[in-house]
Amino acid sequence: MKSPLLSLPGAVPAEGPDEGVAAHYGDIFREQRNLAQGTGFVDLSHRDVLTVTGDDRLSWLHLLLTQHVSELAPQQATEALVLSPNGHVEHALYLVDDGATTWVHVEPGTGAALRGYLESMRFFYRVEVADATAEYAVVHLPEGSVASAEGAAAVRELPYGRDLFVPRAELEKLTAGYGPAAGVWAYEALRIEGHRPRLGFETDHRTIPHEVDWLRTAVHLQKGCYRGQETVARVHNLGRPPRRLVFLHLDGTEETLPPHGAEVRLATEPDGRALGVVTSSARHHELGPIALAVVKRNVPVDAVLLAGTVPATQDVIVPQ
Repeated sequence: MKSPLLSLPGAVPAEGPDEGVAAHYGDIFREQRNLAQGTGFVDLSHRDVLTVTGDDRLSWLHLLLTQHVSELAPQQATEALVLSPNGHVEHALYLVDDGATTWVHVEPGTGAALRGYLESMRFFYRVEVADATAEYAVVHLPEGSVASAEGAAAVRELPYGRDLFVPRAELEKLTAGYGPAAGVWAYEALRIEGHRPRLGFETDHRTIPHEVDWLRTAVHLQKGCYRGQETVARVHNLGRPPRRLVFLHLDGTEETLPPHGAEVRLATEPDGRALGVVTSSARHHELGPIALAVVKRNVPVDAVLLAGTVPATQDVIVPQ
Protein backbone atom coordinates (compact mmCIF):
# COMPACT_ATOMS: atom_id res chain seq x y z
CA MET A 1 0.00 0.00 0.00
CA LYS A 2 1.18 3.52 -0.78
CA SER A 3 1.21 5.63 2.36
CA PRO A 4 -0.61 8.97 2.32
CA LEU A 5 2.36 10.34 4.29
CA LEU A 6 4.38 10.30 1.07
CA SER A 7 2.67 13.63 0.44
CA LEU A 8 4.58 15.22 3.35
CA PRO A 9 7.18 17.85 2.35
CA GLY A 10 10.49 16.36 1.25
CA ALA A 11 9.29 12.76 1.19
CA VAL A 12 11.39 10.47 -1.02
CA PRO A 13 9.82 7.05 -1.63
CA ALA A 14 11.64 3.96 -0.44
CA GLU A 15 12.33 1.06 -2.78
CA GLY A 16 12.48 -2.70 -2.51
CA PRO A 17 10.84 -4.32 0.54
CA ASP A 18 10.06 -0.90 2.03
CA GLU A 19 8.26 0.41 -1.05
CA GLY A 20 5.15 2.35 -0.13
CA VAL A 21 6.60 4.56 2.62
CA ALA A 22 9.24 7.27 2.72
CA ALA A 23 12.94 6.45 2.70
CA HIS A 24 13.59 9.92 4.09
CA TYR A 25 12.19 13.43 4.20
CA GLY A 26 15.27 15.30 3.02
CA ASP A 27 17.73 15.04 5.93
CA ILE A 28 18.56 11.51 7.04
CA PHE A 29 20.93 12.53 9.84
CA ARG A 30 18.51 15.03 11.33
CA GLU A 31 15.82 12.36 11.21
CA GLN A 32 18.12 9.90 13.01
CA ARG A 33 19.02 12.45 15.65
CA ASN A 34 15.36 13.22 16.25
CA LEU A 35 14.60 9.54 16.80
CA ALA A 36 17.65 9.08 19.05
CA GLN A 37 16.47 12.05 21.12
CA GLY A 38 12.95 10.65 21.46
CA THR A 39 11.10 12.89 19.03
CA GLY A 40 9.23 12.21 15.82
CA PHE A 41 7.84 9.02 14.36
CA VAL A 42 8.43 6.48 11.60
CA ASP A 43 5.76 5.48 9.10
CA LEU A 44 5.76 1.67 8.92
CA SER A 45 2.35 1.45 7.30
CA HIS A 46 3.72 -0.82 4.56
CA ARG A 47 4.05 -3.68 7.05
CA ASP A 48 1.39 -6.41 7.08
CA VAL A 49 -0.95 -6.65 10.07
CA LEU A 50 -2.74 -9.77 11.31
CA THR A 51 -5.14 -10.21 14.20
CA VAL A 52 -5.97 -13.39 16.09
CA THR A 53 -9.13 -13.56 18.16
CA GLY A 54 -10.98 -16.28 20.07
CA ASP A 55 -10.75 -17.85 23.50
CA ASP A 56 -7.97 -20.25 22.50
CA ARG A 57 -5.77 -17.73 20.67
CA LEU A 58 -2.82 -17.64 23.10
CA SER A 59 -2.73 -21.34 23.95
CA TRP A 60 -3.01 -22.12 20.22
CA LEU A 61 -0.26 -19.68 19.19
CA HIS A 62 1.90 -21.12 21.97
CA LEU A 63 1.87 -24.47 20.13
CA LEU A 64 3.01 -22.93 16.84
CA LEU A 65 5.54 -20.27 17.80
CA THR A 66 9.03 -20.29 19.27
CA GLN A 67 7.98 -17.93 22.06
CA HIS A 68 6.14 -18.66 25.33
CA VAL A 69 2.80 -16.88 24.81
CA SER A 70 0.20 -19.06 26.55
CA GLU A 71 0.30 -16.74 29.57
CA LEU A 72 1.18 -13.53 27.77
CA ALA A 73 -0.11 -10.65 29.88
CA PRO A 74 -2.24 -7.96 28.24
CA GLN A 75 -0.15 -5.14 26.73
CA GLN A 76 3.11 -7.12 27.03
CA ALA A 77 5.01 -7.03 23.75
CA THR A 78 7.04 -9.95 22.48
CA GLU A 79 8.64 -11.41 19.37
CA ALA A 80 8.24 -14.91 17.98
CA LEU A 81 9.23 -17.01 15.00
CA VAL A 82 7.66 -19.68 12.86
CA LEU A 83 10.24 -22.30 11.90
CA SER A 84 10.33 -24.97 9.24
CA PRO A 85 10.42 -28.63 10.33
CA ASN A 86 14.23 -28.39 10.00
CA GLY A 87 14.42 -25.34 12.26
CA HIS A 88 14.93 -22.69 9.58
CA VAL A 89 13.29 -19.30 10.10
CA GLU A 90 10.18 -18.80 7.95
CA HIS A 91 8.37 -15.92 9.66
CA ALA A 92 9.16 -13.29 12.30
CA LEU A 93 6.20 -11.96 14.29
CA TYR A 94 6.04 -8.80 16.41
CA LEU A 95 3.02 -9.12 18.64
CA VAL A 96 1.03 -7.86 21.58
CA ASP A 97 -2.24 -9.04 23.13
CA ASP A 98 -4.80 -6.57 24.46
CA GLY A 99 -6.82 -9.10 26.43
CA ALA A 100 -9.20 -9.88 23.59
CA THR A 101 -7.10 -9.75 20.40
CA THR A 102 -3.53 -10.66 19.54
CA TRP A 103 -2.10 -8.00 17.21
CA VAL A 104 0.78 -8.97 14.93
CA HIS A 105 2.86 -7.06 12.43
CA VAL A 106 5.22 -8.75 10.00
CA GLU A 107 7.41 -7.95 7.01
CA PRO A 108 5.68 -6.44 3.97
CA GLY A 109 4.30 -9.13 1.69
CA THR A 110 4.63 -11.99 4.19
CA GLY A 111 1.25 -11.68 5.88
CA ALA A 112 -0.68 -13.81 3.39
CA ALA A 113 1.71 -16.76 3.68
CA LEU A 114 1.73 -16.53 7.48
CA ARG A 115 -2.04 -16.37 7.59
CA GLY A 116 -2.25 -19.38 5.29
CA TYR A 117 -0.01 -21.39 7.60
CA LEU A 118 -1.96 -20.35 10.69
CA GLU A 119 -5.28 -21.18 9.04
CA SER A 120 -3.97 -24.64 8.15
CA MET A 121 -3.27 -25.27 11.84
CA ARG A 122 -6.62 -24.15 13.27
CA PHE A 123 -8.20 -27.62 13.59
CA PHE A 124 -10.75 -27.54 16.42
CA TYR A 125 -9.34 -24.49 18.24
CA ARG A 126 -11.58 -21.50 18.89
CA VAL A 127 -9.58 -18.94 16.95
CA GLU A 128 -10.04 -16.58 14.03
CA VAL A 129 -7.12 -15.22 11.99
CA ALA A 130 -7.68 -12.07 9.96
CA ASP A 131 -5.57 -9.94 7.64
CA ALA A 132 -6.09 -6.44 9.04
CA THR A 133 -3.58 -4.64 6.80
CA ALA A 134 -6.29 -2.72 4.95
CA GLU A 135 -7.76 -1.43 8.22
CA TYR A 136 -4.69 -0.83 10.41
CA ALA A 137 -1.23 0.63 9.91
CA VAL A 138 1.93 0.45 12.03
CA VAL A 139 3.66 3.59 13.30
CA HIS A 140 6.83 3.62 15.41
CA LEU A 141 7.49 6.12 18.18
CA PRO A 142 11.07 6.18 19.51
CA GLU A 143 12.16 5.62 23.09
CA GLY A 144 11.52 8.74 25.15
CA SER A 145 8.69 10.00 22.96
CA VAL A 146 5.99 11.84 24.90
CA ALA A 147 3.52 11.64 22.02
CA SER A 148 0.10 10.36 23.06
CA ALA A 149 -0.90 6.91 21.84
CA GLU A 150 -4.57 7.85 22.12
CA GLY A 151 -6.40 6.60 19.07
CA ALA A 152 -4.21 3.53 18.61
CA ALA A 153 -5.99 0.18 18.64
CA ALA A 154 -3.00 -1.50 20.28
CA VAL A 155 0.49 -0.52 21.48
CA ARG A 156 3.69 -2.58 21.71
CA GLU A 157 5.95 -1.11 24.42
CA LEU A 158 9.58 -1.85 23.57
CA PRO A 159 13.01 -1.03 25.02
CA TYR A 160 13.64 1.16 21.97
CA GLY A 161 10.20 2.74 21.59
CA ARG A 162 6.58 1.89 20.85
CA ASP A 163 4.86 0.28 17.88
CA LEU A 164 1.33 1.60 17.41
CA PHE A 165 -1.44 -0.12 15.46
CA VAL A 166 -3.52 2.82 14.26
CA PRO A 167 -6.64 2.89 12.08
CA ARG A 168 -5.35 3.35 8.54
CA ALA A 169 -8.10 5.87 7.79
CA GLU A 170 -6.75 8.08 10.61
CA LEU A 171 -3.04 7.70 9.81
CA GLU A 172 -2.54 11.28 8.65
CA LYS A 173 -4.62 12.79 11.45
CA LEU A 174 -2.94 10.85 14.27
CA THR A 175 0.65 11.21 13.08
CA ALA A 176 0.21 14.98 12.78
CA GLY A 177 0.55 15.05 16.58
CA TYR A 178 3.60 12.78 16.79
CA GLY A 179 6.25 15.30 15.78
CA PRO A 180 8.53 15.37 12.72
CA ALA A 181 8.44 12.39 10.38
CA ALA A 182 11.51 10.20 9.95
CA GLY A 183 11.99 7.81 7.06
CA VAL A 184 12.80 4.13 7.10
CA TRP A 185 16.48 4.89 6.35
CA ALA A 186 16.77 6.52 9.77
CA TYR A 187 14.85 3.67 11.39
CA GLU A 188 17.10 1.12 9.69
CA ALA A 189 20.28 2.88 10.83
CA LEU A 190 19.12 2.65 14.44
CA ARG A 191 18.03 -0.96 13.93
CA ILE A 192 21.48 -1.86 12.67
CA GLU A 193 23.07 -0.01 15.58
CA GLY A 194 20.83 -2.02 17.93
CA HIS A 195 21.85 -5.33 16.29
CA ARG A 196 18.21 -6.22 15.61
CA PRO A 197 17.86 -8.80 12.82
CA ARG A 198 15.24 -8.39 10.11
CA LEU A 199 13.60 -11.21 8.18
CA GLY A 200 14.75 -11.26 4.57
CA PHE A 201 17.77 -9.10 5.36
CA GLU A 202 19.70 -10.99 8.04
CA THR A 203 18.01 -14.26 7.05
CA ASP A 204 17.97 -16.61 4.11
CA HIS A 205 16.44 -20.05 3.55
CA ARG A 206 19.10 -21.68 5.79
CA THR A 207 18.96 -19.34 8.78
CA ILE A 208 18.41 -20.81 12.22
CA PRO A 209 17.57 -18.51 15.17
CA HIS A 210 20.94 -18.98 16.91
CA GLU A 211 22.85 -17.36 14.02
CA VAL A 212 21.22 -13.93 14.25
CA ASP A 213 20.72 -13.57 18.03
CA TRP A 214 17.01 -14.40 17.97
CA LEU A 215 17.50 -16.86 20.83
CA ARG A 216 17.71 -13.80 23.05
CA THR A 217 14.47 -12.11 21.99
CA ALA A 218 12.24 -14.48 20.04
CA VAL A 219 12.85 -18.01 21.33
CA HIS A 220 11.90 -19.52 24.69
CA LEU A 221 14.22 -22.44 25.36
CA GLN A 222 12.12 -24.03 28.11
CA LYS A 223 8.70 -24.07 26.45
CA GLY A 224 6.96 -27.11 25.02
CA CYS A 225 7.16 -28.59 21.55
CA TYR A 226 6.81 -26.57 18.36
CA ARG A 227 7.84 -27.15 14.77
CA GLY A 228 11.62 -26.97 14.43
CA GLN A 229 12.28 -27.26 18.17
CA GLU A 230 14.56 -30.28 17.79
CA THR A 231 17.05 -28.25 15.76
CA VAL A 232 16.90 -25.33 18.21
CA ALA A 233 17.54 -27.61 21.20
CA ARG A 234 20.26 -29.66 19.49
CA VAL A 235 22.30 -26.66 18.34
CA HIS A 236 21.86 -24.88 21.66
CA ASN A 237 22.85 -27.90 23.78
CA LEU A 238 25.40 -29.69 21.67
CA GLY A 239 27.14 -27.20 19.43
CA ARG A 240 27.38 -23.82 17.84
CA PRO A 241 25.55 -22.43 14.80
CA PRO A 242 27.48 -22.62 11.52
CA ARG A 243 27.25 -18.84 11.03
CA ARG A 244 27.03 -15.78 13.25
CA LEU A 245 25.78 -12.22 13.01
CA VAL A 246 28.40 -9.47 13.38
CA PHE A 247 28.26 -5.69 13.55
CA LEU A 248 30.65 -3.94 11.17
CA HIS A 249 32.31 -0.55 11.52
CA LEU A 250 32.95 0.38 7.90
CA ASP A 251 35.82 2.49 6.60
CA GLY A 252 34.43 6.02 6.48
CA THR A 253 36.62 7.08 3.56
CA GLU A 254 34.59 4.99 1.12
CA GLU A 255 31.81 6.83 -0.71
CA THR A 256 29.48 3.87 -1.19
CA LEU A 257 27.95 1.41 1.23
CA PRO A 258 28.26 -2.33 0.56
CA PRO A 259 24.84 -3.53 -0.61
CA HIS A 260 22.82 -6.40 0.76
CA GLY A 261 24.49 -9.61 -0.40
CA ALA A 262 27.98 -8.14 -0.83
CA GLU A 263 30.54 -10.82 -0.05
CA VAL A 264 32.70 -10.59 3.06
CA ARG A 265 36.35 -11.68 2.94
CA LEU A 266 39.46 -11.32 5.06
CA ALA A 267 41.20 -8.02 4.30
CA THR A 268 44.47 -9.93 4.11
CA GLU A 269 43.00 -12.21 1.42
CA PRO A 270 40.95 -9.92 -0.88
CA ASP A 271 40.90 -12.56 -3.59
CA GLY A 272 40.19 -15.40 -1.18
CA ARG A 273 36.95 -17.26 -0.70
CA ALA A 274 33.92 -15.48 0.69
CA LEU A 275 33.36 -15.95 4.42
CA GLY A 276 29.92 -14.39 4.59
CA VAL A 277 27.69 -11.64 3.25
CA VAL A 278 26.59 -8.14 4.20
CA THR A 279 22.93 -8.20 5.23
CA SER A 280 22.17 -4.52 6.01
CA SER A 281 24.14 -1.27 5.83
CA ALA A 282 23.50 2.39 6.65
CA ARG A 283 25.10 5.72 7.44
CA HIS A 284 24.72 6.46 11.13
CA HIS A 285 24.59 10.02 12.46
CA GLU A 286 27.29 9.28 15.09
CA LEU A 287 29.00 6.02 14.13
CA GLY A 288 29.40 6.75 10.43
CA PRO A 289 28.95 3.89 7.95
CA ILE A 290 27.87 0.66 9.66
CA ALA A 291 26.55 -2.73 8.65
CA LEU A 292 25.39 -6.11 9.80
CA ALA A 293 26.82 -9.25 8.21
CA VAL A 294 26.46 -12.98 8.62
CA VAL A 295 29.83 -14.76 8.54
CA LYS A 296 31.14 -18.26 9.14
CA ARG A 297 31.40 -19.08 12.83
CA ASN A 298 35.17 -19.60 12.77
CA VAL A 299 36.06 -16.18 11.31
CA PRO A 300 38.49 -14.65 13.89
CA VAL A 301 36.67 -11.99 15.89
CA ASP A 302 39.65 -9.61 15.67
CA ALA A 303 40.12 -10.01 11.91
CA VAL A 304 39.83 -6.98 9.64
CA LEU A 305 37.33 -7.79 6.93
CA LEU A 306 36.38 -6.54 3.48
CA ALA A 307 32.65 -5.93 3.10
CA GLY A 308 32.51 -5.91 -0.66
CA THR A 309 35.43 -3.56 -1.24
CA VAL A 310 35.07 -1.64 2.05
CA PRO A 311 37.47 -2.41 4.94
CA ALA A 312 35.62 -3.18 8.20
CA THR A 313 36.21 -4.19 11.78
CA GLN A 314 33.70 -6.31 13.62
CA ASP A 315 31.91 -6.31 16.97
CA VAL A 316 30.78 -9.68 18.29
CA ILE A 317 27.02 -10.22 18.53
CA VAL A 318 26.80 -14.01 18.45
CA PRO A 319 29.85 -15.66 20.11
CA GLN A 320 32.03 -18.09 18.17
